[in-house]
Amino acid sequence: MMRDTKIVATLGPASSSPPILEQLIQAGVDVVRLNFSHGTAQDHIARAQLVREISARIGKEVAIMADLQGPKIRVGKFSGGKIVLESGNPFILDASRTELGDVKGVPLDYKELPRDVKPGDVLLLNDGLIVLMVEKVVGEAIHTIVKIGGELSDNKGINKQTGGLSAPALTSKDMDDIKTAMALQADYVAVSFPKNRTDMEMARQLCNVAGHQYKHRPAMIAKIERAEAIRPSVLEDILDASDGIMVARGDLAVEVGAAAVPALQKRMIQLARERDKITITATQMMESMIVNPVPTRAEVSDVANAVLDGTDAVMLSAETASGKYPVETVQMMASICLESEVHEQLQLDHAFINKTFNRIDQSIAMGALFTAYHLGCKAIVALTDSGSTALWMSRQKIHIPIYAVTPRVASQRKMALYRNIRPLLMDASEDRDTALLQAERLLISRGVLQAGDIYAITCGEPMGHPGGTNMLKIVRIT
Repeated sequence: MMRDTKIVATLGPASSSPPILEQLIQAGVDVVRLNFSHGTAQDHIARAQLVREISARIGKEVAIMADLQGPKIRVGKFSGGKIVLESGNPFILDASRTELGDVKGVPLDYKELPRDVKPGDVLLLNDGLIVLMVEKVVGEAIHTIVKIGGELSDNKGINKQTGGLSAPALTSKDMDDIKTAMALQADYVAVSFPKNRTDMEMARQLCNVAGHQYKHRPAMIAKIERAEAIRPSVLEDILDASDGIMVARGDLAVEVGAAAVPALQKRMIQLARERDKITITATQMMESMIVNPVPTRAEVSDVANAVLDGTDAVMLSAETASGKYPVETVQMMASICLESEVHEQLQLDHAFINKTFNRIDQSIAMGALFTAYHLGCKAIVALTDSGSTALWMSRQKIHIPIYAVTPRVASQRKMALYRNIRPLLMDASEDRDTALLQAERLLISRGVLQAGDIYAITCGEPMGHPGGTNMLKIVRIT
């Protein structure tokens, strides 16, 4: 069975050897994530080269996503590496402190924190496991009372409940990392902690400038993990300035509360699909498989619900980067996606009610879906240069495989993230009829089509002009 929902896997020590990486791709990985919070530039370049080499050898192109670290909103280091905070005790976060931390206080990596908080604010450390209440701010020192204590170790993250930290989305490290990402020609760049559309526009401009010498422009993914970013008008603006979003449930849950995240996830996925944007659902999807060979029932339900919500992709982080069972985790996730897709409710006709299309190419894409659905076509084939036609087709749930045939390897890799899109590389003829015949022969050779099958195919005439899709043809193979 062919899977519609794509899988993003983070590379790390557990998944960077050639044999394991090949097994991951064979098991179903569609996109690899390079986490720029860890490792050197050369580490990322070497991993990207290995991905390209293995993909070429086994005949499956996967996309590469460079995930920027973003602002380092963290406590500093402790003299013993960690401490235990007791509830009710005072604790000082001091931006001017130079010595290592202890049970009384700790230095800050994020020096602006004293200007971002006031008495009564709640600070959440270590993914919300430690809760501090701000009593007063004296100069560079934030005096707090521990409301919920526990173990606190070096460099743990800090969140402010309800948001409001002023840290910029792009740091000087991110700007250097963008140059590395463009040198390895990452297909996607994920921006951490964007607060508004300006953050995404700036990131895109930096990527385009850094990628100019390589003639490369990546797609931009906004990681929604700040409370400010989920406000309706702000989220819409961020979506408009991005190619897609990541529902980054870790930091988001800390800022808005874990109970609010499931409904926010559904709203974000729905809004993104309505605006023809990509969605990735991330964080702790199969967390227990870092150490266990099988997931919990709750994790299975979590992945399944994201699939039923219509997400383009589900993402693995530590599960594949440092876990004991990276390949088994991907195999399990793929099987959950497949089973969930079988039970999807299709409402294709309903999706077209009261909807208007202002572009010819978009109208052709929607016409292909509608016609193929009612005719029971074996496949939909889109001859596309940029991938826009395939993206529009992928926004609707339809249990008919969509094959996007493109002459551009960059487009092929980018479409690896689109739901229900199987991107294929083909150097098509400039003659329309010849190109259509080439595409048919390609799919017959791959066992997708055979005599008697009906399929729908779209293309643009004249051929080879991005955004020029203007033809839909229904074909029965004789």
